[in-house]
Amino acid sequence: MKKIELHFHTDESSPCGKIKASQGIQMFREKGYDAVVITDHFSKSVLGGPEDHPWTEVKETFLTGYRNAKEASVQMGGIRVFLGMEIRFPCDNNDYLVYGMDEEFFERYPWLYMEDLKKMREVADKEGLALVQAHPFRKGCFPGDVKLLHGIEVYNGNPRHDSHNSQALELAETYHLVQTVGSDFHRAEDLGDVYGELEKMPATGQELAQMILEGKIFIHYEKYFG
Repeated sequence: MKKIELHFHTDESSPCGKIKASQGIQMFREKGYDAVVITDHFSKSVLGGPEDHPWTEVKETFLTGYRNAKEASVQMGGIRVFLGMEIRFPCDNNDYLVYGMDEEFFERYPWLYMEDLKKMREVADKEGLALVQAHPFRKGCFPGDVKLLHGIEVYNGNPRHDSHNSQALELAETYHLVQTVGSDFHRAEDLGDVYGELEKMPATGQELAQMILEGKIFIHYEKYFG
């Protein structure tokens, strides 16, 4: 089984991230992880709107953490890095983890975070992406329209927030949504033992998204929920 982190923020591209991408990759490698997904924040509040910066600048800022993490993984060996994002739309404070895109995706869909969840689901279906709501019961958040979601992050391991994970698990089970877990890594103390497992390493981010959509992320429920 392959051990994967599905919720990882870098210092370079997420203002709340406190660990450089290369250091984070080394930490996860030493902890025995086989892969991580860089899911930096992707929103107007973090990156600005069309009135603030040109899209090319926004795109480059967002991708810096992923690129640095990927470069570090090549240098160190033994761990794979995939590109994802944690997108937030202007209408509320909900966050959604998206898996399966490559860098060219951001050329085709500029300013996607200025849209809404309905548009994101349309794009996800067209591009073969997995769309998962992060920590839906954390303070300030609420469950999005389940008809527009592929999945729910049922266990968020960030130690500075109460994400009411049991409620997230119940939501996913009630609506038969895909289930994921993640450490929500921002700082050194966030690296614990919150991970999913895969029977094989996906060759591409698109293949990873397909595995998520098919419910092929194995979760140690007894460890997280007793």
